[in-house]
Amino acid sequence: MKIHNPFRLGLLAGLGVLVALLIGSMIGQLATILTYVGAALFLALGLDPLVSALERRHLPRWAALLVTLIVVLGGFVGVMFAIVPVIVSQASSLVTEIILYSQSITIDELLDNVQRAVGSGVPVREIYSQATTYLQQNFTTISGGLLTVAVGVGNGIFGAIIVLILTLYFTASLESFKRGLYQLVPATKRVRFIDITEQIVTSVGRYVIGQVSLALCNGVLTFAFLNIIGGKLPAVFAFIAFLCSLVPLVGTITGSVIIILGQLVLAPESPATWIAAAIYYLVYMQVEAYLLSPNIMKRAVKVPGVIVVIGALVGGTLLGVLGALVAIPVAAAIQLIVKQVLVPRQNEL
Repeated sequence: MKIHNPFRLGLLAGLGVLVALLIGSMIGQLATILTYVGAALFLALGLDPLVSALERRHLPRWAALLVTLIVVLGGFVGVMFAIVPVIVSQASSLVTEIILYSQSITIDELLDNVQRAVGSGVPVREIYSQATTYLQQNFTTISGGLLTVAVGVGNGIFGAIIVLILTLYFTASLESFKRGLYQLVPATKRVRFIDITEQIVTSVGRYVIGQVSLALCNGVLTFAFLNIIGGKLPAVFAFIAFLCSLVPLVGTITGSVIIILGQLVLAPESPATWIAAAIYYLVYMQVEAYLLSPNIMKRAVKVPGVIVVIGALVGGTLLGVLGALVAIPVAAAIQLIVKQVLVPRQNEL
């Protein structure tokens, strides 16, 4: 269609720009919901291999789904009842210790102890005075920030519940979703499309299971080691180690740094604790990189290291933690499509 009137051309172009801006605004407003849906779908693909494994043991689809959902819900409830009370108890003990310590010593004595610990090169009293002045001048801003953090924690709990519900729904309906998707593909290309899709789904599922297994291994070993060396808050830091290890590449080292610094801050009088923790994590990261990760992930995804790094960086920049989580299976899916679709097509030209 040719448009000879410049006014009409400009009007249509302006309307196109407005529609694009409107769509972008709608996507931005739905970003949180899309993140929930993406996370739930990712987890559902991770549960699908368990359902398939139960089906191979001659269980009907509905029974395999029921067993998987019971295991997931039971594990979630068990973790909540087993870990949360311990975390709350240890956090309460930490607060109680801080209160008792603050009641047993004056500010002047505390500043003198800190000054002796850091040496004369650091003006402790001057820093304390400046910090007190800053807090007094910015009390309203700080209190508002704390309220924002509290709201964020509440939203995080609500989001976790929503993701859990969506994960259960997607897991139960995954086969229906795939059948509906396959019907949209032309019949001449449907068999090839189904084959590639099933390979991608299997790869993603194995990756999720492998990553969760690595994170669980790190969390359990952290809890055991901190109890052995008498570290502070072993349950809290084991949970932190588990969560951080879910993020590929940088998760384990980030969690290790947090735990080592936590032991240093909470037990400055016992340097052997944080030194032992530092040595342990140096050894553990080598074991995970060269023993645990290759054996657990060898059947999941086969992606070159440079693509893993680039994919994780791009995914983390675009979608945060969720992007970093899905970057590697997405990279594996793209690599699979290139090898089985694009390269053969180019060879036929």
